[in-house]
Amino acid sequence: MPISRRVVIARKVIGKKVVRGKVYTYEYYTLPLNIYIPKNVIEKWGTEFVLERKESDGVIIIKPKKSLES
Repeated sequence: MPISRRVVIARKVIGKKVVRGKVYTYEYYTLPLNIYIPKNVIEKWGTEFVLERKESDGVIIIKPKKSLES
């Protein structure tokens, strides 16, 4: 059961949307593979994560790097 493990950094995406002439901006964070990470998780644990993929099961596990260090 091979597990591929790598360190990834969350990307901050800033979007704009126009509704009835008013421009709204929003931001969110994503990891590779287009995995959404909530903003409160980024604020608590930072932007570095360890991504583990179990090839045989097709399971993806995401862990904050800071939680593994402590």
